[in-house]
Amino acid sequence: MTKRDYYKVLGVDRTAPDEEIKKNYRRLAMQYHPDRNPGDKEAEEKFKEAAEAYEALSDREKREIYDRFGHEGLNNTGFRGFSGFEDIFSSFGSIFEDVFGFSNGRSRSRSAARAGSDLRYDLKISFMEAAFGMSTDIDITKLETCRDCRGTGAAPGTVPEACRRCKGRGQVTQSSGFFSISTTCPNCSGEGVVIADPCRSCTGTGRKKVTKKVNIKIPAGVETGSRLRLRGEGEEGSFGGPNGDLYVFIHVEPHEYFERSGNDIYCRIPISFIQAALGASIEVPTLEGVEKLKIPKGTQTGKTFRLKGKGIANLRGFGRGDQIIEAVVTIPTHLNKRQEELLREYAKVSGE
Repeated sequence: MTKRDYYKVLGVDRTAPDEEIKKNYRRLAMQYHPDRNPGDKEAEEKFKEAAEAYEALSDREKREIYDRFGHEGLNNTGFRGFSGFEDIFSSFGSIFEDVFGFSNGRSRSRSAARAGSDLRYDLKISFMEAAFGMSTDIDITKLETCRDCRGTGAAPGTVPEACRRCKGRGQVTQSSGFFSISTTCPNCSGEGVVIADPCRSCTGTGRKKVTKKVNIKIPAGVETGSRLRLRGEGEEGSFGGPNGDLYVFIHVEPHEYFERSGNDIYCRIPISFIQAALGASIEVPTLEGVEKLKIPKGTQTGKTFRLKGKGIANLRGFGRGDQIIEAVVTIPTHLNKRQEELLREYAKVSGE
């Protein structure tokens, strides 16, 4: 089934601020919540649809990917939406805590495995680097498990203690109307543990910022908007969770005289009116050096020539595009006396 536009699902414009997105999602979640609509399949689908839309649009990076590439772009990041209520509640309980101030009643203890966050890096490369590919190192700053406390957040030689108020669950249960809800424990901030003596190296967070070099191989044929995914190069997961991924977005700088259209490249080459009239053999620049090009007699401005296989490599590895050359006939602006005489004689002979 074709997915609806996430902005239309939430009833907001594409330029809507985060607060408006959150407000509309809250209204829809309350309206279609399964506790208010028992056995209503249509409400169930609308509830899942709203939750999926909010999960995508409330995340800055996912929203940016969706704005540029739509649903297909999110699919390439591994985001697939939700298959059912259990999927929503188990994977995205934070949605409800973020919007409503409470969660779904499931414990989110500190020791639960959590996937690391994905990272984004914008890389600017030259036209020629995009045409032929390249390898480069980039510096990525990300969070990793603190080696001193091994991610516990407690000073070496000590361990976190279970929160006495919530008994290690991270949440305290309350009843509110038709909801039976669990709110974040105010004593441990939902972690389920209390650290009496924090690790000095990471100040009790269990994670530290580090800067690492990552080698990136740019394939030939990329263009502005191309995106590379480096699996596992994002932030480190917590408590055995998988690492996030690193997404590298390519930005190609314009060339001095080449322009690109798909896998073809275009350039405009000036020729004299003598070369245009009598024909000539000229040298033209290509991506790989200089090539000879035969200009036939009577060539006019706008006449194009095609050099097969001299364009950009196909990103999928199948051949290359062509180079299209447009001739531009130049008219001299300064003539000496003899040149003027010859042109007048030509005009007379031609009956002009």
